[in-house]
Amino acid sequence: MTTPFPFTAVVGQDDLRLALLLNAVSPAVGGVLVRGEKGTAKSTAVRALSALLPEVPVVAGCRFSCDPAAPDPSCPDGPHEPGNGTTRPSRMVELPVGASEDRLVGALDIERALAEGVKAFEPGLLADAHRGILYVDEVNLLHDHLVDLLLDAAAMGASYVEREGVSVRHASKFLLVGTMNPEEGELRPQLLDRFGLTVEVAASREPDQRVEVVRRRLAYDDDPAGFAARWAAEETAVRQRVVAARELLPSVRLGDGALRQIAATCAAFEVDGMRADIVMARTATALAAWAGRTDVLAEDVRQAALLALPHRRRRNPFDAPGLDEDKLDETLEEFGGSDDDDQPDPDGPGGGGGQPPSSDGPQADGGGSGAQPEAGDGGEPQPSGGGSGEQSAVRASEPFRTKVLSVPGLGDGAAGRRSRARTEHGRTTGARRPQGALTKLHLAATVQAAAPHQRARGRSGRGLVVRRDDLRQATREGREGNLVLFVVDASGSMAARQRMSAVKGAVLSLLLDAYQRRDKVGLVTFRGTTGEVALPPTSSVDAAAARLETLPTGGRTPLAAGLLRAHEVLRVERLRDPARRALVVVVTDGRATGGPEPVALAGRAARLFAAEGVASVVVDCESGPVRLGLAGQLAGELGGTAVTLDELRADSIAGLVKDVQGGSKRRAA
Repeated sequence: MTTPFPFTAVVGQDDLRLALLLNAVSPAVGGVLVRGEKGTAKSTAVRALSALLPEVPVVAGCRFSCDPAAPDPSCPDGPHEPGNGTTRPSRMVELPVGASEDRLVGALDIERALAEGVKAFEPGLLADAHRGILYVDEVNLLHDHLVDLLLDAAAMGASYVEREGVSVRHASKFLLVGTMNPEEGELRPQLLDRFGLTVEVAASREPDQRVEVVRRRLAYDDDPAGFAARWAAEETAVRQRVVAARELLPSVRLGDGALRQIAATCAAFEVDGMRADIVMARTATALAAWAGRTDVLAEDVRQAALLALPHRRRRNPFDAPGLDEDKLDETLEEFGGSDDDDQPDPDGPGGGGGQPPSSDGPQADGGGSGAQPEAGDGGEPQPSGGGSGEQSAVRASEPFRTKVLSVPGLGDGAAGRRSRARTEHGRTTGARRPQGALTKLHLAATVQAAAPHQRARGRSGRGLVVRRDDLRQATREGREGNLVLFVVDASGSMAARQRMSAVKGAVLSLLLDAYQRRDKVGLVTFRGTTGEVALPPTSSVDAAAARLETLPTGGRTPLAAGLLRAHEVLRVERLRDPARRALVVVVTDGRATGGPEPVALAGRAARLFAAEGVASVVVDCESGPVRLGLAGQLAGELGGTAVTLDELRADSIAGLVKDVQGGSKRRAA
């Protein structure tokens, strides 16, 4: 077995280590979501934690890790005889991004259940993780229905597997840890809320601390066992402290004063629902136990708020993460000091304010979330090459709810909420013979296939004889996520401040819609003489919003160059993700003034999209009493639909009529 990197040897990352340890003390806290840039020891710290946890007593031979002192009465491997116990190390189970539903919850063999009457269940990762750690790297890339199953099991402490009336239930209580890089996309707010705590991690900008990170990593790679031995004493001390805190936890008192501070803090930051209050209460209690105290102090409430509230305040991907600490301190001071009982000395037994054990390396720099991309990073357009009218970036107008833009036809892409697609989850539309393992039985089609053969099979009594050849897989239709590629005109003809503000507001609205529909997005801009890829296709719509916000305008309008650059982006993306269909949204007034024969070149570039059947929408930004209708002509060349900025709004009847007509014409063609 590979020797894990010692938990106490992780340099800095105090908040990350504290959040993990609090969940080790009290799994009821609800897990940790670790957000941060790549290469910041997220996975290393999680794997190191499992080696710190005490051994787990289990029933010998039980695949579901039942506790011999209180075995699960509904365990599929039960009933268990008392006294048949053993111990094993605490387990960390990793859920890969590409895992199937059966791999997560377990596989129930429907074919044997129907054809042979045998209830055969193969446990999944939720069973393996019971009473241990379930680690999900890149949780934001996991399919939504898998995240729902995962978080439901974490909340209920049990996993339910049901297939056509045959069901299995088993206990599944685990410490849930998810890691994600925000640049690859966000989780929905409803899913963020299900994680107890969240921490932002970033690589230190202090040279001394970075040197220490490299020094320890090289020493570990050269001799893992020897490096771990040098940290054995620190590891043992933390392990013993976890055990002591667990034993102390039931004795910790959460007074009315602390409860008032928790409630006031959640109300002040306008978090939805009551889960935040409960998580803060459990976290503050665990902090007190970790510090060796039996009373919750104001400092525990403050630290609990910093860990439990930031991700619950994000109602859309453009909200900045984090808390206003001045506002937090004012709230705690206003509602503090009302508990009649005397507060103990914060520097009492086991003090340290609940901080994790410090390593002998330099301390963390205490800042930097790593969640927001640097303004203008990779998104600044090149100089326009002699164009006129260049101006600085204009702020976007307030976003609005847009009408639904979709790709016609039926796809097979990633799960999402935009266009029609064949999916594993959705309404049943038909049946077919299984191609591989049967997952979704179409009962009526199975009975219909078996019925003509009953006499030949010698059916007796009222039963129906079903064989494997009769089984039919249900085909289902749901929704998929698409690649929404924005091609934005940033030339001088768009440079009027009020006009560009409206354009950016419209694109921001479409980005918000793409976030809600689980799309990937990309951003191509054109101005001066060239088209630029401001943001390659990504799941991070907030990164696209940041690029859009810093987008300056000015110069000529190289429409053909912008379309050709977008065409190249789609070509590369089809090689990377061939199942994901694209929707191109061109935001322009339709003018083409850059380069020789600009209008003819733009028309030829547009017809490339039409020839390949790429779905497209042109958002017509032309304004004023006299309009040339160039955006509509461009939409015709693209084989798509044109809508004005006003028609893009969800409450615009004219826009809906125009879109339906345009879509019908394209499908008819």
